Amino acid sequence: MKLTSYWQDTAVPGGDHRRTPIPERVDVAVIGGGLTGTSAAVELRKLGASVAVLEQNTIGWGASGRNGGMATTGLAIGFGTAVKRYGADRAVAMFRTYNDAIDSIEKLVAEHGIDCDFERSGKLTLAYRPAHFEAMVKTRKALEELAGHEVVTVPKAEIHREIGSDFYHGATVDPLAAGLHVGKFVHGLATAADKLGATICENAEVTALDRNPRGGHVLQTTRGRLHADQVLVATSGYTGKLTPWLRRRVIPVGSFIIVTEPLPRDVVDRILPHRRQASDSKNLIYYFRITPDDRLLFGGRARFAMSSPDSDVRSGQILVKAMTEVFPYLAGTRVDYTWGGLVDLSMDQLVHAGERDGVHYSVGYSGHGVQMATYMGQKMARFMSGDAEANIWGDVKFPPVPGHFGRPWFLPLIGGGARVLDAIS
Repeated sequence: MKLTSYWQDTAVPGGDHRRTPIPERVDVAVIGGGLTGTSAAVELRKLGASVAVLEQNTIGWGASGRNGGMATTGLAIGFGTAVKRYGADRAVAMFRTYNDAIDSIEKLVAEHGIDCDFERSGKLTLAYRPAHFEAMVKTRKALEELAGHEVVTVPKAEIHREIGSDFYHGATVDPLAAGLHVGKFVHGLATAADKLGATICENAEVTALDRNPRGGHVLQTTRGRLHADQVLVATSGYTGKLTPWLRRRVIPVGSFIIVTEPLPRDVVDRILPHRRQASDSKNLIYYFRITPDDRLLFGGRARFAMSSPDSDVRSGQILVKAMTEVFPYLAGTRVDYTWGGLVDLSMDQLVHAGERDGVHYSVGYSGHGVQMATYMGQKMARFMSGDAEANIWGDVKFPPVPGHFGRPWFLPLIGGGARVLDAIS
């Protein structure tokens, strides 16, 4: 069993940027070589800006190469909650932004010829309790009435047409969601940025970020110093001490994944006959899909802990048990990969993007980073280039997490609360 991401292991980087010289000066420095950073670099070059992407490790090393490879519709907080918090008009605008974000991936794939197995296979949201399915029916009606968006609810009696399991009490299907090979996608974006003239620098951790008295910013990296007129922080769940204001507002939560051996086609057809991108309604969510080579990817917040080799192994063992609980006929199936990564939750589970002390940022994707990170990289590039309306999240308050100044000591408390809610709700 490999303790590495399946996506990273099965993607070929477009180039080796570990020794690319750090430029002396650029218009925009992007901190982070994931989906936000690489998509921003592509868009910035199209807009005529010189840009350097500064990645601490290698392209796609963080959350962008460690997720489930799902670009799914819907807000992390749910449409009904969004309506209650922000009113119908704003909730609809937010909801449609997530759909636009999936469209943006499809357009980038086509425009740059990125071979990443992108497919509009649809989203399958599964009801963990009967009451959850009742709520799904209400949401379906609200989406149709307020947003003109149609989804299909599937009662438990018909669940086998969507999933080979009796674990759930119904489901919702949204056909607009997509699956993709995120490893190939993020490397494809980096290749596109490189061809457009962006400078990609790997193994280039930014250790200091300071205002330049003569204008712009000075960035000290482990491989040299850089002057930039503007800076975009695109560090997601790996936001750290370089940007303490942001770190106080980002909750890095471990999300863990296992991937099985390749499965016979009849087994794959039984598990998810329509190859949907599936997740359930628990707080300690399970999510799963079929990979392009007919493996089952099964993930979840198995433990509210940070990712490390030991933590990944223990979480993988929990996920194997969960997988066979949902799909008993997979007992004994070999697991070839297990890994973990950090999801960047915000207090309100909304995306947050804007500018603070002259530094721009986009974080807080809250489990929807495949599409929203890609989309917001593009949007922040336009925002930084003078399009004030490009950032839909600019007026949303970004509260800090009380008592959060370093390592997230509170994660076990959050996990315990989530387990209680799953037991009683």
